[in-house]
Amino acid sequence: MTDDARIHAFRDDALGDLDATGIAELIASGQLSSHEAVLASVERAESVRDSLNAIAFPDFDRALTRSAGPHTGVFAGVPTIVKDNVDVAGLPTNHGSAAFVARPARADSDFARQFLSTGAVPIGKSRLPEFGFSASNEYATAEPVHNPWNPTFSSGASSGGSAALVASGVLPFAHANDGGGSIRIPAAACGLVGLKPTRGRTVADPADRAMPIRIVAQGVLSRSVRDTARFYAAAESYYRNPKLPPIRLVEGPGRTRLRIGVIIDSITGIPTDDETRASVTATANLLDELGHHVEEAPLPVDRSFVEDFSNYWGFLSFAICAGGKRMLGPDFDKSKTDNLTRGLDAMYRRNIAKTPQVLYRLRRTHRQYAEVFQKYDVLLSPVLAHTTPKLGYLSPTQSFEELFTKLVNYTAFTPLNNASGGPAISLPLHETAAGLPLASHFSADHGDERTLLELAFELEQARPWRRIQD
Repeated sequence: MTDDARIHAFRDDALGDLDATGIAELIASGQLSSHEAVLASVERAESVRDSLNAIAFPDFDRALTRSAGPHTGVFAGVPTIVKDNVDVAGLPTNHGSAAFVARPARADSDFARQFLSTGAVPIGKSRLPEFGFSASNEYATAEPVHNPWNPTFSSGASSGGSAALVASGVLPFAHANDGGGSIRIPAAACGLVGLKPTRGRTVADPADRAMPIRIVAQGVLSRSVRDTARFYAAAESYYRNPKLPPIRLVEGPGRTRLRIGVIIDSITGIPTDDETRASVTATANLLDELGHHVEEAPLPVDRSFVEDFSNYWGFLSFAICAGGKRMLGPDFDKSKTDNLTRGLDAMYRRNIAKTPQVLYRLRRTHRQYAEVFQKYDVLLSPVLAHTTPKLGYLSPTQSFEELFTKLVNYTAFTPLNNASGGPAISLPLHETAAGLPLASHFSADHGDERTLLELAFELEQARPWRRIQD
């Protein structure tokens, strides 16, 4: 890959190459206005709009009006975007689907209020694959979201639209959420920091709370550890779950040397590919050099987890297909959903009698996951079982059976944190032979995001990740 294959919007303007913290500091000091920052973001978005295809609903005019303020919060006046599966007043929420046409939301969702309490100014809604079910922002009848590092590759998913916008420099940070890896996977594909928090850490929207097992966690994608750390500290000041230990503001590496367990192959039985395997080994060696105790660790759950999570994945599609007209609108048409959504629905219907045992075993993963952290402080693994695929590999136009097998084998590491509720972070510590980011995945005990952020700061300092504009 040549450098000119990259798509980025970095330029000598009000945003420069600053992260959200840097922009917020300039705005707070009066050296930069929010209007200047938002205008620069809008201009950047326009410059890569067709090449990235990452914005579902632009809201540029209203963002420019809102930029006049006043703004309060840790990211006061900083431009951002909200993923198109969370309500923002005045914008539709279409969940990446062509099966219905959403009306503009009447109010911000519960989580959107928490997210926007940071003072950030949304410029629109970012794209996701249909209902967030896939690990790539690809569509049956529409143009995919392109990876800014190389537009022939996937940007990951389901927060791939947000990831492409942050990685390309359109925005310093963006909303993302994660129901099976949807923060961490696009972070890995696009070279970003992606922390999936502990279940209950951030405010849940009604649809998330209604799930039998709350697998979806809300968060952000950023280019720097400090932006992610500052977001969670700010989110905690808006709402702190009394059942979880506080994170507080993390501002640098921790002093404690950690016990780190390493897992390289997943429970699917499909070996991790050579490049990914080598990257995890290199991360383990770096951790050892930094003084942490590193050793091989066993898998926390057995292979039955794959089938159980797959059935739950199918249950979510079944709920949408069966209740779409009530939940999404009377024009919802199941026949207009893609092969993945319909295939998941059909798969669940064949296995519906297994539901009680599936839910029982998935709920049990909370305890199984926690037991690992009696011996280790952190688990290191790949984010994904192989490097980022080219667009088309995970296209929903192929048969469900072929696509689903690919998805299960690719996303082999991330779903356990969703079922168990444990936190995990993706860090882009390496790159592939093709020049794409290649990330490592770190998991910690329930409520221990602080350890993950401290370790992330240490690794960011020890091995700064490559920037797309360099």
